[in-house]
Amino acid sequence: LASIAISSCRGNSESSELFLASDFMEEVAILKGSNCRAKGAAPGFKVAVLGASGGIGQPLSLLMKMNPLVSVLHLYDVVNTPGVTADISHMNTGAVVRGFLGQPQLESALTGMDLVIIPAGIPRKPGMTRDDLFNINAGIVRTLCEGIAKCCPNAIVNVISNPVNSTVPIAAEVFKKAGTYDPKRLLGVTTLDVVRANTFVGEVLGLDPRDVNVPVVGGHAGVTILPLLSQVNPPCSFTSEEISYLTSRIQNGGTEVVEAKAGAGSATLSMAYAAAKFADACLRGLRGDAGIVECSYIASQVTELPFFASKVRLGRSGVEEVLPLGPLNEFERAGLEKAKGELAESIHKGVAFANK
Repeated sequence: LASIAISSCRGNSESSELFLASDFMEEVAILKGSNCRAKGAAPGFKVAVLGASGGIGQPLSLLMKMNPLVSVLHLYDVVNTPGVTADISHMNTGAVVRGFLGQPQLESALTGMDLVIIPAGIPRKPGMTRDDLFNINAGIVRTLCEGIAKCCPNAIVNVISNPVNSTVPIAAEVFKKAGTYDPKRLLGVTTLDVVRANTFVGEVLGLDPRDVNVPVVGGHAGVTILPLLSQVNPPCSFTSEEISYLTSRIQNGGTEVVEAKAGAGSATLSMAYAAAKFADACLRGLRGDAGIVECSYIASQVTELPFFASKVRLGRSGVEEVLPLGPLNEFERAGLEKAKGELAESIHKGVAFANK
């Protein structure tokens, strides 16, 4: 029976062949791996998650395994990937899962990928700002992006590692040095800010948050997060107290989770959900679906800053159109000026790190 199964997997007709013990064990190893299943994988895209064993990486990898647009899922980390890979690979969805462990396997993890998602890095702990994460996470992102530039320079890259306001400029500088930079394919993931805004606004208005859409522009930390409550869909109005409460809660949503977890972690589960949501939008854009609009932190000319988060239309080449900010009220214009001041410092910090 084993011989027949192995022969069928190999696609030959030698079902009566008798294997020597060593040959048999070699074939069983092949059968137990992903090689056979890879031949029957559903059509779709190849996606890599870098930092797949972490607090965000594990639930994100699970959600990407569930995505029908993913045909091959590569999981990379410096620890624990064999276990995470074995666990997730048992899910009966179409994507074939392969795990990669440590720096020597980074290039194998990245070769041929269509979309690379980067949640790698250390999480925020109580009392830490996103800038406190900078020195460690900046180095991690630089190393990973050097691998991307070498092995899959045409991939769409989704950067989650904080501080996003600085790590996206770092990634851009790495790609520029390698001669592979395409600003349309480098996207900072700010979707969690939108997810929180939709949730909190839905609570205030008594609406299903899935029916609410709040544009959130600027960046991905503190006052750089600017929800445009004047542009909420469905159209609605807020009192000045509601505007102040909602803006503050959206800007400090990450701190709310860090403090509630009391040292046990940061926003990992909601971040994984938001990252999977954004990755799905990128994949639908790659597939050619029309009208895919999300907020993202990208190279931009919407303001005088080189990077800025705003609504973008996604397509086969990544960002196909950067949409204008639209009309802002007085509160939002004041918030924008605050956001730009802090963003400028974060961008400079990232560029300086990449070029030192």
